[in-house]
Amino acid sequence: MSQIIEKEKILNYVERNKTALKIIEIKVPENSHLFDIAIDFKRMAEDYTNDAIYFFEKGDYVNALSSLSYAYGWIDAGARLGLFDVKNDHIRFTLKD
Repeated sequence: MSQIIEKEKILNYVERNKTALKIIEIKVPENSHLFDIAIDFKRMAEDYTNDAIYFFEKGDYVNALSSLSYAYGWIDAGARLGLFDVKNDHIRFTLKD
């Protein structure tokens, strides 16, 4: 059985991702090897969010939603690994207790 992906759901997730990207700050020192990884994680999240917007505008809601999920995965992984400071926000991010 196929389910319909609603336009409003995608727009909600786009806004969630944009908000998360505004909140996160790179936490590791610039002279650390992890700094480059943090930059990469953030760039991947931004790129996948932009891909989602592109797919959404083309009417491809399945790939838009998939891209948003990948984007948030990069954000959440960076937060969980301690690459990003997310202001102890346990609502938007999956953090260690």
